Formats: sequence, structure tokens, C-alpha cells
Amino acid sequence: MAKRDFLSLLDFSPEELTHLVGRARALKQDLDLSFRPLSGRTAVLILGLNSTRTRVAFETGMNQLGGHTVVLHPEDSQLGRGEPIADMARVLSEMVDIAIIRTLAQEDMETLAASASIPVINAMSSKLHPCQLLADVQTFEELRGPITGRTVAFVGDGYNMCNSYINAARQWEFKLKIASPPGYEPSSEQVASTNNAMLVETAREAVEGADLVVTDVWSSMGHEQQASQRRATFAPFQVDEALLEYASAEVLFMHCLPAHRGEEVSSTLLDDPRSCVWQEAGNRLHSQKALLEFLLTPS
Repeated sequence: MAKRDFLSLLDFSPEELTHLVGRARALKQDLDLSFRPLSGRTAVLILGLNSTRTRVAFETGMNQLGGHTVVLHPEDSQLGRGEPIADMARVLSEMVDIAIIRTLAQEDMETLAASASIPVINAMSSKLHPCQLLADVQTFEELRGPITGRTVAFVGDGYNMCNSYINAARQWEFKLKIASPPGYEPSSEQVASTNNAMLVETAREAVEGADLVVTDVWSSMGHEQQASQRRATFAPFQVDEALLEYASAEVLFMHCLPAHRGEEVSSTLLDDPRSCVWQEAGNRLHSQKALLEFLLTPS
């Protein structure tokens, strides 16, 4: 089987992404712990950044499929002592079956994938967060049916989550309206990559008529020193219950978590009936299991 990487939603065809979401739903609905297609397989999870949902989902998913996970942090690997990531990629390719990396250094992820002979998964970078989108689409389709043709609003920082929503709009063919403060929009090249995404000026304009409203933290990992300034700049882009009143009557709200209640989201919205953030978080397990199975088992 030829090596495949999952660094971006664009690495897979729309048909393959649809298969993954469907497979995730099937694995969720029929939890058969005797089904162990990854028995004897090992994943290495390289965490250059803190992680809760990503780490737990990948470790649990690998275990449920019969495999094993080794977790590496910079301080307990030779990466922390200056080993070139290309060299590490070649070593890991001799020992494990798949590498999963979470890092702000996009170039490190791309070097790892280019140098490794095993599949590499983007578990979040400064540019993209494709694994989260698998779970988000799965959640929407469980609750509201196909996302194709729907309207999605992204309100907040035009960073990795926003970039992955733009890719998702291209792959699943839904309409995406993005509202970010001036200077914090996604790149014009990213927006222009699909006819399905557009920038709007206000949060209300983005949310009007939307079937799904999504936000993310105002200060992502790597932006902590800007937190105070960002709180003032992003204040008009908080998503709260009143804002959702402009959306579709059947609107869903999502957040990849962790959330800063009282900042990008009101203190009570996560617990609103329109919010599906807990189901969304739980679906990280099932979508990542489907991804691991897809990359490690012959078709």
C-alpha cells in the first residue's frame, strides 16, 4: 500500500473524506472491541504543544483498534537536543507504523512527512487543524444531515481552524462566511482557493441564516503574549446566545475547545441547547479511529 499523509483536508479527495466521516459514524455506532485491525501496529505521537482531546482521542483510538501509541515530547526526545527532524523521521520509519505530530512549526511537519516512509498525520499546526474538521462534519451530519449546500459561519481569528474550514468548504461544497477583525482575516490566497468562502465585516452578517456557527479562541497557542490586546480587538466578535438568534432556527454551535468562557464565547453558550461542543469533542475519537484505519489498512 502506498504511503499517504494527512496534513490537510486537501490531501484526500472529497469522496475519501465522505468515506471517513461515514466510517467514523459506523465505528461509533458499533463499538466492537474484538475488532482489532491495527493489532501489532505502533503510532508515535509527537507533541510539541499541549494537548487534551487530540492526545486522548489518538491514544484511545489506537488502543481500541488493537494498536499501541508512544508519546514523545521535545524534552524527552532528541528533538529537544537539536536532532534534525528529517533524521528523526528516518529513524521512526524503521520502528513505528505511523507518525502523528502537533507543532506550531509548519515546516517541521512538512519535513517530517517528506522524510518519513510512514504516513504522517497533522494533529494541528499553525496553519491547519484537519482532524478537527473530520469530527465537526461528522457531528453536523449526525444531527442535521449532509453539510453539502449548507451555510456555515466562522467568527473570530483567521488562523488554523478558519483555514481548515475554508478547505472544508471546498471539499464538502458548503457556503462559508468568515467574520474576523481587520488584520486578523485568513490570507487572501486561502480565501481565494475556493468560490465557497467569503469575508464579511461583522459577526452578525456572518451568522445571518447560518446552519452552523463556529468560533475558536482569540489567542491560540503561540499568541499568548498578545492575549490582552486581542481581547479588546476581538470583543465585537464574541459569539453569544443573542447572536445565534440571527442564524437559522435549527442552527448548531461548535467550538474545537478549550474555550475561554466570557471571551470568544459567552459564559453560558457551551451549555445552550444549540451547542453540540461535547458531542463534537467526543467525535474526535471516532473520526481519528477512522483515519488511523484508513491510513494503516489496505483498501
